[in-house]
Amino acid sequence: MRKNAMRTLVSIAAVLAAALAAGCGSSSPGSSSSPDPATTARAKPAYEAPAVADTPQPAPNFRLRNSLGKPVSMSQFRGKAVLLTFIYSHCPDICPLIVGNLHSALQQLGPDAKKVQVVAVSVDPKGDTAKAVNQFISNHDMTGRMEYLIGSKRQLSRAWKKYDVKVAGTPDSREVDHSAAVYGITGKGTAVALYPANFKVDWIVHDVPLLAAN
Repeated sequence: MRKNAMRTLVSIAAVLAAALAAGCGSSSPGSSSSPDPATTARAKPAYEAPAVADTPQPAPNFRLRNSLGKPVSMSQFRGKAVLLTFIYSHCPDICPLIVGNLHSALQQLGPDAKKVQVVAVSVDPKGDTAKAVNQFISNHDMTGRMEYLIGSKRQLSRAWKKYDVKVAGTPDSREVDHSAAVYGITGKGTAVALYPANFKVDWIVHDVPLLAAN
């Protein structure tokens, strides 16, 4: 799962540090001295995400329709934290894990859950019909809590490309090999954090208020 998560770093390598296995270092290569902890704390929120951007950049925007046919764009969620992931409803393992843990995080956030929007983009244009997706959302108790965006391969591939999501379908088995991670985007629309597919719920609970406020 971590291998799939790391694939998503290619196109936004300048935004997110690819340190999923060992955690994110706070100093740059060749640095002669460590930064003052107090100054660092004031300058940059202490996210729990294993990969955090050294130089945050705007998260790429895109516009798709959700499983109810409503147009949705990333830019409409300004003022909220956004947790963005790429999944498919027939996935046998990783995708249910991601969504289940996001659901647990929303429950643990309590009132702070209103500060975050969960967005999922389909990686299975053929299998992710509106009916299949709405059933998936219902099965995971995410109705009204997650925007699940679907469309044709041409439409979806634009979003995949913006986040360098690799998708390789195997129609016979109905399984899709794809990059699996969760992007943490601030209320100002800045990509700052990356969580692997097997992220800890506590990371999200800790980070959402920080993402929403920055």
